[in-house]
Amino acid sequence: MTVAEGLAAAFGTRTGRVTTFDDHVGAGTVTADDVDESWSFHCTRIADGSRTIAVGTWVMFDVVPGPTGLEAVSLRRRT
Repeated sequence: MTVAEGLAAAFGTRTGRVTTFDDHVGAGTVTADDVDESWSFHCTRIADGSRTIAVGTWVMFDVVPGPTGLEAVSLRRRT
């Protein structure tokens, strides 16, 4: 197991809302339901491959170390 995988396992899957998203830049932030924390994400981290997501969308996501700190990955729309 890599360090990144170990940290991802420690954080586990979270739920929250997309709080910002800039289509032009292809980046946004997601805020967790259970803690007052936000993480950045890039559009390539949206699991369905759409590369766009509306602000306010409820999502499930994982938190992993990225090049600039912790980031949200594998964003999946919550049903």
